[in-house]
Amino acid sequence: METKSCAIRSLARAAVGLWLCACQWAGAAPWTVAVVGLEDDARYQVRQLEHGYPDHPTGRPADAARVALDESEAELETSGQRLQLKVFMASNAADLPRVMAQLKAAKVGHVLLDLPDADLQQLASSAATGPDAPILFNIGSAADALRGTACAPSLLHTYPSRQMLSDALVQYLAARSWTQALLLYGQQPQDKLQLDAFLRSAKRYGLKINKTVQFKLSGDPRERDLSNTRLLTNDKGYDVVVVLDSEGEFARALPYTTQWPRPVVGSNGLTAMAWHPQWERNGGPQLSRRFTRFAHRPMAAQDWAAWTAVKSIVAVLTEQPKATVAEQLKLLRSGQVFVDGYKGPRLSFRPWDGQLRQPIFLGHADGVAGSAPFDGVLHPTEVLDTLGVDQKESTCKKQQ
Repeated sequence: METKSCAIRSLARAAVGLWLCACQWAGAAPWTVAVVGLEDDARYQVRQLEHGYPDHPTGRPADAARVALDESEAELETSGQRLQLKVFMASNAADLPRVMAQLKAAKVGHVLLDLPDADLQQLASSAATGPDAPILFNIGSAADALRGTACAPSLLHTYPSRQMLSDALVQYLAARSWTQALLLYGQQPQDKLQLDAFLRSAKRYGLKINKTVQFKLSGDPRERDLSNTRLLTNDKGYDVVVVLDSEGEFARALPYTTQWPRPVVGSNGLTAMAWHPQWERNGGPQLSRRFTRFAHRPMAAQDWAAWTAVKSIVAVLTEQPKATVAEQLKLLRSGQVFVDGYKGPRLSFRPWDGQLRQPIFLGHADGVAGSAPFDGVLHPTEVLDTLGVDQKESTCKKQQ
């Protein structure tokens, strides 16, 4: 009887504890996570999405933020936290100040920014600072300037930088001993930025550029040769063709149309990316399936960045439930909060530029060929910092 009585008392105490926890969770004021985008964003126009260029968005990343929030409900409930997601769409770039003022008035503490490079850079330059400023997450821009001269103390990046993507690609080429490259790049400003990043990576890892050629897509018959893939790749002596094409139209036509049988990498063929829906390790298949069931499309790199941003918020909320937004930002930027990105190692933010350290996949249409950093690449403290701008190289002067 005594044993039975003790068991009943234990069950009663457990029930009371669960009831108190539930009451605490139900009474807690919810944190709001806002996803900000543009209605007229060219990346999400129907015709652009239909092209399906490698590593381009496949849809709005707010879908992935919702998946992350659904996955985290039990974890948040256990720590007495509540999180809600709201989507705010500016009609155009000129409407962004109104949206940000609305978020400030509502005291939103966490904002996921899904914006083109120029608009995000403009917003970052005017980003509020201080104890009441929200934490901003860049979930779609690879612009190196946002991690350098145009960085902001409150801006974190879950999407990899252009330099990280270039470093991953060149690490792969070096690991395969494909050290002689023919480099083709386009005429768009983004193509030139990709070129600059790739040349820095090539110098860093000893890749030799045999020849650099600028292509041009044109309806003018006099310029037809500028997009003729056989003419552009006619020289011998290179191991691989590197194509840098931000729009993706020329790169799409390049594989299997070169003059000589050479692999194509860069904007098509083998591409460096933050996520691949065919990643088959570290829980990747389960995440991709959950997202596909919810969004009815494959998970892209921008989706993974939005998912990881919400997971980062959940991580800091559960580790330090009483921390203010300013304290959360400090914890995240210090690298003391770790996130499971389903890529293998624990992920953390770099203090000097707010960039999330992460492996980069080298993927093609049907799967993942490798994950950078590769074996043999060394770093004094953290091998993930071999991807992108390291602390001594950083031009960001606004770090916490």
